[in-house]
Amino acid sequence: MPKRSREEYERGLPGYHDPMAGVGGAPYARSALTLRLWLAGFGLVFCAGAAVLLFLELPELAWFAWVLVVLAVIAAVDLAWVAHRKRRGEPG
Repeated sequence: MPKRSREEYERGLPGYHDPMAGVGGAPYARSALTLRLWLAGFGLVFCAGAAVLLFLELPELAWFAWVLVVLAVIAAVDLAWVAHRKRRGEPG
């Protein structure tokens, strides 16, 4: 097995998250990072917009608006993490 370069480790090794990668001719697992990026962006915009509307229009549902704020924060963190991974050069 050839020695791996630092760039390969920084980008991520194929099958790193899949312990059965390559067994029985199975292909390496690939992450759909672009799809995850779009879904996180949609979740961020939708949850933030819905939370603002609920706070302004239906103050009696403020508890639900706070739930949407928490989901928007989670989507923002996921969006930042996926963008970091794509900028690092991971395929997907």
